[in-house]
Amino acid sequence: MWVLLGIAVIVAGFVLRFNPLLVILASAVVTGIAAGLDPVVLLAAFGKAFNEARYVSIIWIVLPVVGLLEAFGLQERARGLIGRMRGATVGRFLTGYLLVRQGLAAVGLTSVAGHAQTVRPLVAPIAEAAAERQAGDLDDAEREKVKAMAAATDNVGLFFGEDIFLAIGSILLIKGLLEQYGINLEPLQLSVWAIPTAIAALLIHGFRLWRLDRRLNRADRP
Repeated sequence: MWVLLGIAVIVAGFVLRFNPLLVILASAVVTGIAAGLDPVVLLAAFGKAFNEARYVSIIWIVLPVVGLLEAFGLQERARGLIGRMRGATVGRFLTGYLLVRQGLAAVGLTSVAGHAQTVRPLVAPIAEAAAERQAGDLDDAEREKVKAMAAATDNVGLFFGEDIFLAIGSILLIKGLLEQYGINLEPLQLSVWAIPTAIAALLIHGFRLWRLDRRLNRADRP
């Protein structure tokens, strides 16, 4: 019964609102010790799980690179670049990023961009700089709105672009599910019918970005 202490650690950690990753780690350690595992064996289990989860390794590679780039002025350079571009607005910039993100996802390059790789170090700062060029000083609510739209643009571009690529996991999942009900479709057929949805998403989110431009351009904005 002592191994159930791990559950108590999880409950207590979430109630106290500690960092979820630390809570899970502490729970695993407590469970392992309560089960009588040797500390070396427990550490080896963590190492094996970390090594097998390749996406975790990628995160630890990307974050230091982004940190170094930011330390050497990546955001300042990006903001300066957009500030020198005549006619640049946050809506136009994010619409262009949406097209690129959706196009890359449509050919299977889903990992080329993303929140950690591009939105945090580049897209959001550039969008903020473009918004400041349009509206001058931004209040906290407007600044957070611009950041949120930058993140949403990446999500929309990836989510509605990746289904066009016929070898993506979601297409294969849909194909397998339909086969269980006797509906046989080729991945290419599903990909083709994902194109109208992607176009609709592009137009709808593009309209939202256009409204954001209009709101920032208003002299009497709140």
